[in-house]
Amino acid sequence: MLFDAFKNRKSPKIEFTKTDPTWRVAWGKVDKSYENIAWQDENFSVILPRTASGFLTEKLAISSGGRFVVVGDIWLTNRVQLLQKLGIEPDSFRETSLQIVANLWERWGFECLRQLVGMFALVIWDREKQVLKLIRDRIGVRTLYYTTTGLVRWIAPQLRTLSPHRSSDLDLVALRDYLCCAFVPGERTLWEQVRELRPGTVLEFPDHKVEAYWQLQEQIIAVDQPLAWHGDRLRELLQQVVQEYLPPADEPVGVFLSGGLDSSSITALVAKFHKAPVHTFSIHFGSECPNELEFSSLVASHCQTQHHILEITFKDMWSRLPETMAYLDDPIGDPLTVPNLLLGRLARESVEVILNGEGGDPCFGGPKNQPMLINSLYGSVTNQDALQAYLISFQKCAVDLPQLLKPEVWTAVQTAPWVFQEDLSSQASYLNRLMAMNIKYKGADQILTKVSNLTQAALLQGRSPLFDQRVVDLSMEIPPEYKLSGVEEKAVLKQAITYGKSPTNADILPDAIIHRPKSGMMVPVQLGFRKYWQQEARDLLLNGDAAITPYLNQLPIRNWLNYQGDTWSRYGVKLWLLVSLEIWLQVNRKAE
Repeated sequence: MLFDAFKNRKSPKIEFTKTDPTWRVAWGKVDKSYENIAWQDENFSVILPRTASGFLTEKLAISSGGRFVVVGDIWLTNRVQLLQKLGIEPDSFRETSLQIVANLWERWGFECLRQLVGMFALVIWDREKQVLKLIRDRIGVRTLYYTTTGLVRWIAPQLRTLSPHRSSDLDLVALRDYLCCAFVPGERTLWEQVRELRPGTVLEFPDHKVEAYWQLQEQIIAVDQPLAWHGDRLRELLQQVVQEYLPPADEPVGVFLSGGLDSSSITALVAKFHKAPVHTFSIHFGSECPNELEFSSLVASHCQTQHHILEITFKDMWSRLPETMAYLDDPIGDPLTVPNLLLGRLARESVEVILNGEGGDPCFGGPKNQPMLINSLYGSVTNQDALQAYLISFQKCAVDLPQLLKPEVWTAVQTAPWVFQEDLSSQASYLNRLMAMNIKYKGADQILTKVSNLTQAALLQGRSPLFDQRVVDLSMEIPPEYKLSGVEEKAVLKQAITYGKSPTNADILPDAIIHRPKSGMMVPVQLGFRKYWQQEARDLLLNGDAAITPYLNQLPIRNWLNYQGDTWSRYGVKLWLLVSLEIWLQVNRKAE
């Protein structure tokens, strides 16, 4: 394969905390002496972590008739309704959600997937037909990875768990996509021999058939109804979803609170419905950097939460990056990864369940769609097609690829298709095309996997109400002009939070929060590389033995480190992208 020499290269030693593997399964013949086999037949093996009391059996269930073995991660919001379908009294049923799925599958098979509401990554083995099915929830809150070569195929919910079963060959198209997006979109992973199951689909072995049980589709309704009507529908659903996402009434709950509309809305609804203490958590980056504490503190005071503020130093950002990358699956070049982990650890001192406002922008028309909308109007003037404009809108390395990638790499990936092309050319309204891509790719492949991995690393249960499958479906029913119209963003979400069907629902947030312009959580990586990390970054990225050296040219990286020609102050973001990639490659390097 291309760049086999990479396997023998050495690079600066990165210190990081190793993470424990989770469950995995093998399809094919595995020796019975293999470590930690909890269940096995001739062609299927379940490998589970061990606890002090034995195997972690909550990840394994067998249907009541014994035909189906189910392994996976699952959290359901409609357990009671599913138990009723099975004819079981909820108060007398003490088995796991996984057991519910096993019994549902035995009774209804594939059709039962449409009844599941929640987040899950499942593997179902049919002992009678010797057929294996891999299943992922609709939005992609949980992840599922599988190897693509060899007599034995390995499946696991975390990419790092498959490290012993893959080569070290990089998928060059995935590398290209990461450099443009700061994450790897679609079924590819950065490892050539591993793929990720897409949300809302079922993959069947041995015939490798992929079948969708849910698809994100535009289904606009009630175009003649006013904004208030759509706001009321959204408000009613959000109240239901937030209540379902709360822990038991006597347990405290937390919310990551930035002070923006999305996290503030979730905080307000949580405070309204939860009687136990509500804790909110915000960050800032020290006195050198602007922050949004004025707004997050205003919301916390208005909602009467117990508010916690964490200062994250430049030293923290750099020193904690290796550990953070070790917890992720594919690399994520978002500078919020380290703050997410550190804030999660602070939250774990007070709560076990943490909610967030992720999903507001993808579902309800955040301002990042505006450049694409402008391009749709003036593309003939700028000579940019929709795909070029979409890639450039990430503001990463899309325009730098011909100079950044080694010539042989650029030749290999230059004409490879992009996963975004089908959605960009769909018949949906233009805004909904953009939102669909943000939900399907940025949501599933960056936001949700980051939330899931880093909250789990902090021993938290992370939940994203605005990414609930029902909220996503509803967002595609709302006329686009009620989401983003001109400079007015997320109008329907503002309507839902501001007004309700009765006076008791009105104004649960201060007007200063609802109508403030969105600024986003800006992590000061530009200042970080200029003042604090420049030498460390040089040693890491320009070292001849760096993991990225076989793939990337040093000249543009050197220019970025020297801030030559940084007209738009974007070099810090690009450097963080590369530093994250380099460290991820090092902490995931297979032992020789």
